[in-house]
Amino acid sequence: MTAPYAPSARIGHVHLKVADLDRAIVFYADVLGFEVQSRLGNDAAFLGSDGYHHHIGLNTWRSKGSGPAPEHHTGLFHTAILYPSRADLATAVRRVIDAGYPVLGASDHGVSEAIYFNDPDGNGVELYRDRHTAEWPRHCDGSLQMYSRPLQLEALLAEAA
Repeated sequence: MTAPYAPSARIGHVHLKVADLDRAIVFYADVLGFEVQSRLGNDAAFLGSDGYHHHIGLNTWRSKGSGPAPEHHTGLFHTAILYPSRADLATAVRRVIDAGYPVLGASDHGVSEAIYFNDPDGNGVELYRDRHTAEWPRHCDGSLQMYSRPLQLEALLAEAA
């Protein structure tokens, strides 16, 4: 196994093609709570939290007015948005449900709890929170033992602010 070239590298943002910029902004800003940091006319917007330049880029450069990508083709499976606590995750999930977006899945992965939706353009969105590393399940050899088990959604939603 090769040593990592840049061990502190991480994914900084996701940039999504959308059909309707204003509709996408409503979802990511009004429903999920990201703030519009910058906008390029009616073609693109950059949204972030805590004043960061952008965690999410939205554009219509090649997709204005189009439909969602075909389900059984390659492409982005989902964008995962990490919340700092279970209560924060529950609040975000409640807001998405209240905005009329159906839950597509809710999973306990051992290391995290995750709820899945689609945005208005059919892009997959995962809202999740990580458990503390001391709680992560491990095999006898110390490697991670991740899994997908049903998450009790009602118990999570009971923690919403």
